[in-house]
Amino acid sequence: IKPWYKDTREAKIKKKKAEEMPKDSLGVLQFSDGSTKLFARVKSYKMPEKGTGWAAILFEKEEDKKKKDSVKAVNKDLSDVAVFNDADEPGGTEKTREEGADLLLKSLQQGNDITFANVTDYLFNKTGKSLLIETSTSKKDSTLKPTVYLFDLQTAISKKVFEGFNDVKGFAIDEEGTQVAFVAERDSSTKALQKFYKLWYYKNGLDSAVLLADKNTNGIRNGWTVNENNLVSFSKSGQRLMFGTQLILPPKDTLIPDIDRVNVDIWNYKDDYLQPQQLKRKDQDEKRNFLAVWDWDNKKVTQLGNEWINPIYPTNEGDGEHFYGASDSGMRAASQWQGFTVKRIFHIDPSTGSTTEILKNFKGNVFPSSTGKYLLMFDEKQQKYFVYNAFTKSIATVAAGIKYPLYDEENDVPDDANPYGIADWMEQDKGVMIYDRYDIWMVDPENKKAPLNLTGGLGRKNHVQYRMVDLDKDEKFTSYAETIYLKTFDEDDKSSGIATLSMRQKQLPQQLLQVPANVSGIVKAKYNDVILYTKETYKDPTSLYVADIPTTTAQSFNGKWLATLNPQQSQYNWGTAEIFKWTAYTGKLTEGILYKPENFDPTKKYPMIVYMYERNSQTLYNYQAPAPTPSRLNIPFFVSRGYIVFVPDVWYKTGYPGKSAYDYIVSGTRAVVKKGFVDSTKLGLQGQSWGGYQIAYLITRTNLYAAAWAGAPVANMTSAYGGIRWGTGLNRQFQYEKTQSRIGATLWEKPELYIENSPLFHLPKVKTPLVIMANDADDAVPWYQGIELFTALRRLGKPVWMLNYNGEAHNLMERKNRKDISIREQQYFDWLLKGEKPPRWITGGVPAILKGKEMGFGE
Repeated sequence: IKPWYKDTREAKIKKKKAEEMPKDSLGVLQFSDGSTKLFARVKSYKMPEKGTGWAAILFEKEEDKKKKDSVKAVNKDLSDVAVFNDADEPGGTEKTREEGADLLLKSLQQGNDITFANVTDYLFNKTGKSLLIETSTSKKDSTLKPTVYLFDLQTAISKKVFEGFNDVKGFAIDEEGTQVAFVAERDSSTKALQKFYKLWYYKNGLDSAVLLADKNTNGIRNGWTVNENNLVSFSKSGQRLMFGTQLILPPKDTLIPDIDRVNVDIWNYKDDYLQPQQLKRKDQDEKRNFLAVWDWDNKKVTQLGNEWINPIYPTNEGDGEHFYGASDSGMRAASQWQGFTVKRIFHIDPSTGSTTEILKNFKGNVFPSSTGKYLLMFDEKQQKYFVYNAFTKSIATVAAGIKYPLYDEENDVPDDANPYGIADWMEQDKGVMIYDRYDIWMVDPENKKAPLNLTGGLGRKNHVQYRMVDLDKDEKFTSYAETIYLKTFDEDDKSSGIATLSMRQKQLPQQLLQVPANVSGIVKAKYNDVILYTKETYKDPTSLYVADIPTTTAQSFNGKWLATLNPQQSQYNWGTAEIFKWTAYTGKLTEGILYKPENFDPTKKYPMIVYMYERNSQTLYNYQAPAPTPSRLNIPFFVSRGYIVFVPDVWYKTGYPGKSAYDYIVSGTRAVVKKGFVDSTKLGLQGQSWGGYQIAYLITRTNLYAAAWAGAPVANMTSAYGGIRWGTGLNRQFQYEKTQSRIGATLWEKPELYIENSPLFHLPKVKTPLVIMANDADDAVPWYQGIELFTALRRLGKPVWMLNYNGEAHNLMERKNRKDISIREQQYFDWLLKGEKPPRWITGGVPAILKGKEMGFGE
């Protein structure tokens, strides 16, 4: 339970220390009697992933403070709240906490609660048999040492596993709760420039943890060490322990004083990555893990990953005989203009570490089978699936008998189409379920059986997409005996629903639910035929439902409503959403979404704002809360204020993204106007990023719109082409050659297309007033693009304004800034589309000397 925002806000205003800020609380609802217990000042809580009956609650540290009053209810409206008194409040006695705090092990059934003092970290094993606890030192008790304990939840016996360390990380417990592993550093001086961590292991029967591996262990490469940042994990059987290693980096030269230290970035054309990308990756690269395995059968460390084969794909939950790996080493520079790298694919023997190259120059996706016997690969260049057989070391084409595309049929970027992907591998690798646009196919990895359309072609026939719902993240394959649950989506009417598929009974999909709404969040009870799901539309807030799954054809599917997120919505004018179809200037029948006010009157003339990005018609039934906007148009807010909002789909032609936007957006706008209920003189445009670019382009080609608002627009493709996406450090060339900007050629191959599609070169034609948002910390579109657009329009005497939210990135993150832009957007469109008086920030601006003192909202 989060603290009230007003309390946190007040504490920040008063500049309270971190320990004095309002803290989270935890509520425990008992279904048997409806009572709720609240725990104050909770730092975190955990429960066993599969086990039941226990919860561990770690409280915030108490810094030399007297015990406070009994725990208070956070939400005064909760009824039947049990409040702890002085005797049973966790951490009730006066204590000093230096590093640790109280950890309450709470029994959720009949049993006694236990409190552990001075705890810094804790972890349940998956089945809830054991609890690992780390405690800290105390300045008031010099005899206390940092210690790791393993607590048996069945016997309530605690075993000391490890003590006397400087730092310990990466706890792992096997499924049985009897084996523990972690990395720790215990010998280094606290002032040492380099600290070397070691891998430790404990199992029941040992007196304490034993050392398994360090930088001197056989199997760990010379000059490498155990990585302190790795996620240690046991295989499913517990017979393998996987951990990370890394290259030992040279320490910082402390002999050079900081005043004399040179800070310079050296760019070299031979580098895999540009310096900005290297700097963005620096922390990640310093902590990068390279997979190693300790195998109890061989009692040795085997290094699997290295600086040129990474990542590694383990199989059979770590117990597989065949692992796989990929490498783009030496081929990464091309990602700057391609947006991808080709890779080499490897078969890896986890028992020896030996590698066998499977493919070179591979571009696509890989899908290892559950046991590792097969590696399914989709080659984007050939647009085909292949299977590598680890037993025969052979590669064969599969799914060739499927006559429909298994890749994106609607791909409209100048790059190879992505596959629709797979649903899952079958038990014992007897088959793999592959998607086409609509249906699911069973494919034999041995190619002995023809592909079988599990959904019987119903998807393509009815334009309904069938997609498998993953109901159990722990299951690494699908059994022929189980019933598969499917999410369905109708491309024509945008309805969605739930279906089941029984392969054992060889039935076609059984549709349980198909409604004009967005159905999602499907969760099934593990041991019963009961599911939870959510349902929403634009006008109906997200609601939670529960339903029994029919077990016979005579039974019907009846969802029972449980809760609705925003019942207060009924107090507001909301609106409706509908599909609008028209024929674009290209001749294509096109769709968009038309949002109308709740009290819409077709005899009136409404102002209309057109919002665009790429294609959004599939979001017809998505619920949109009217929250302050980070960048995009706040559709329900404007619709509630009497605007019509139109969101057209745009289909792009390579080399002509600007003209494509014109062909679909302008044609769609005019088609709506022809309906008679939109004032053709009161039309606005709003968009962000790619939408911002399209707006900047449109106003150079038409005077149809009375007002435009472009967030983070690209104005000049010739200068943006060589820029940096600072969020990733990537050069922007790939975006123009291969992805969203869709030029499909280099700047020197087709400079005329870069100029034709750049609004900057056509600005003298602009007559539409424009507001630009370009933030000085934008990590996607360089904010100087906004500056180019603003200064050029200003030079030409065009009405233009620019908002630069200092320190904000591509989309606004701070709520105060989101509220601010929401107000300004409303004022701007109300002025030009409703005839309201313009505020001061529009008519006269806000001089720098008034920055932070005057917002300019008034007249």
